[in-house]
Amino acid sequence: MWLSRLFEPRPFNQGYLPEDEGHKVFFMEFGNPKGKPIVVLHGGPGGCCKPHQVAFADLRRYRVIMFDQRGCKRSQPLGEMKNNTTQALLNDINRLLNYLKINENIILRGGSWGSTLALLYAEKYPNRVDKLLLSQIFLADKAALSWEDDGAGLFYPEFLEEMRRVSKRRDGLACYYADLINSDDAAQQLAAANTYGWWERVRSSLSPKWNTLTALSEEELASQKVYINYAAQNFMLKDGEILDNLHKIAGIPTVIVHNRLDFVCPLRGAYLVHKGLPQSRLVVVSDSGHVSKLLHKVLKKELKKELA
Repeated sequence: MWLSRLFEPRPFNQGYLPEDEGHKVFFMEFGNPKGKPIVVLHGGPGGCCKPHQVAFADLRRYRVIMFDQRGCKRSQPLGEMKNNTTQALLNDINRLLNYLKINENIILRGGSWGSTLALLYAEKYPNRVDKLLLSQIFLADKAALSWEDDGAGLFYPEFLEEMRRVSKRRDGLACYYADLINSDDAAQQLAAANTYGWWERVRSSLSPKWNTLTALSEEELASQKVYINYAAQNFMLKDGEILDNLHKIAGIPTVIVHNRLDFVCPLRGAYLVHKGLPQSRLVVVSDSGHVSKLLHKVLKKELKKELA
């Protein structure tokens, strides 16, 4: 672990954006300060940016910028949900670009929840985006949410049954676990993080094991809190919001890389985005899981091809 970190790219600039609505957003910049800007959007919600995520870009030619979304990792306050919305995250991208005095068009790179934000930002500001580099598409629409709360039970019935056993809510599993993780009871918070928070890892595996109530660090608990709260609010999007607005970005060159058997974000989402974007290219990887070695290998190859 320490050896891989030794060879990680190092930022030439990092810091915090001026406080906005009670949040201080952490950012990092890598590569050429005068290069073409690429903004990398991390997954989650609740994830964080990591230096190895810039490996797809030639850092001699590109200026790669990433940030920890509100409530995540190094952004402050950790785990804060007040004024933490999807729209606020999109606004933070503009605040970051303005703070760094970047006026030229950007390339957006996002995987999973990062792909959601990338598509939303491009649809809102199509004249600011030159290219989309996407993977593990998540549309946060009714079909995607239904899969998470119900459809995945076709393949993981015993795990979904266990999650429903303790939930009496009829408005979605995430709502029940959001009540727990937002409570003042440390045991309930831990139960929510280890149960609903573990559900994604179950669906990422062909040989899953249910997690026991293990201790979590403050950062791990905050990560799950952000994710569960977003999930409980349908990620603060209208059903079909992304697909309904694809016409606004029809002219933006886009590459999409997705595992065939991704049980966290099924291929359907990537296929529909591809069908709606004439300038897109869909690469389906013959592998399983939301993340895999083969996916990363193909993704790195395809992104480098786009940026050559």
